[in-house]
Amino acid sequence: MRESVKHWVDLECSSHSDNNRPSKISKISDVEEEEEEGMSQNPSNRIQRYLLAIEYIGTRFSGSQKQLNARTVVGVLEEAFSKFVGQPVSVSCSSRTDAGVHALSNVCHVDIQRISKRKPGEVLPPHEPAVVGKAVNHFLQHDSDVMVIDVRCVPSDFHARYKAQERTYFYRLLSGPEPLSTFEKDRAWHVPEELNLPAMQEACKVLIGCHDFSSFRAAGCQAKSPIRTLDELNVTEVIESPYFPSVMDRAQHNKVSDVVSFPNNSEADIPPSSSPSIDKVMTSSQDVEFGKRRRHRCLVVTARARSFLYHQVRLLVGVLKAVGTGNLTIPDVERILNAKTVTAASPMAPACGLYLGEVKYDPPTT
Repeated sequence: MRESVKHWVDLECSSHSDNNRPSKISKISDVEEEEEEGMSQNPSNRIQRYLLAIEYIGTRFSGSQKQLNARTVVGVLEEAFSKFVGQPVSVSCSSRTDAGVHALSNVCHVDIQRISKRKPGEVLPPHEPAVVGKAVNHFLQHDSDVMVIDVRCVPSDFHARYKAQERTYFYRLLSGPEPLSTFEKDRAWHVPEELNLPAMQEACKVLIGCHDFSSFRAAGCQAKSPIRTLDELNVTEVIESPYFPSVMDRAQHNKVSDVVSFPNNSEADIPPSSSPSIDKVMTSSQDVEFGKRRRHRCLVVTARARSFLYHQVRLLVGVLKAVGTGNLTIPDVERILNAKTVTAASPMAPACGLYLGEVKYDPPTT
C-alpha cells in the first residue's frame, strides 16, 4: 500500500516539475479552479487588458480579495480605476493575500475601454500603460498603503493568476529580547529568543522539493491536491531595515572618498568594505550609547514555487522558527512532513512578517 501511495506522489511531483507542458494541478494554484472572467474580448470594442504590478502594506487591509463591508486591496484598486475611467471595472489578482500580509509586487489584470468624456459613447484608442499607472496612483493618493509600480499591455487572454509560472514569498523574523521598534511593528515577527540559523538552514533541506504538504495546509484550503514542488526554501541573515549609517560607516565612507580623491595612495589604505556588516547590527549584551537602541538580528525566509497551499508559507515558517529556538529537531521536521496532517505542525507564523515578493510569467505572445 505504501509503495502505491509513493508511486502516486512521484507521478504528481513529476507533473509539477514539468513546466513545458500544461498541468491541471498547476492551473489550480492556491485555490480551486474557478471560471475565468473576461478571457476573450472583442477587438472592435477596443478593450485593452493591462497587467499591473502593485505594492502594498497589508496592515490595514482585510486581505487582497474584494469583500463586502471590508477594506481590501482589490476593492481600493477598483474604486481608483472607476474614478479614472468613469465606469466600474473588475480587477483580478495573481495571488490572494490574507489580512496583514504585505506585497513588494503582486500582479493583477484589468480590462479598460476608453470612452470619450466629451462625447459620451465614443470609444477612443486605449491609454498608454504609463498614463494608466500615473492616473490610478493619482486616485490612490489618499490610500497611501497601496501603489501601482508597473503597467504593461497584454493580450486579452492573458490571465494574471493562471499564467503565473512562479511565486516568491519572503518572511521577516527579528530576533532579540529588546522590544520591537515602532518602525518595525506589523512588518516582521518578533522572536525574543536567539535563533539558531544553521539549524534552520538544515531544516529547509528536509522541506525543499516535491512533497505531500498536507501538514502545511490550513483548514479551508480549496486546492484539490496537497502535492507541491518547493523550488527554493532558505533562511538568510540580513541587515535590519530601516538601516541608517553609523559613525563607523560614515568614517569608512570618508576614507574611501579620500582614497578616490587621491589615487596615488596605496591600496593598503583602502578599507576592505565600506558597507555595513551584519555583525554590527547583531544583538549585543554590551551597553549602548544613551538614546540608541540595540538592533535585532534579522532573518529572512525565502520560499519559491509555482503555487502554494493555503497558509503553507506561514506554517513552514512556524516550523523553522521552532527549530531555530530549539523546540524542534531535524528528525521532528521529517516526522511532521510525513504525518500529512496540519495538527502535527507548529503554530502558524503571524501574517505581519509575510511579503509576496515576486510573480513571474513567461513573456506574453501577441
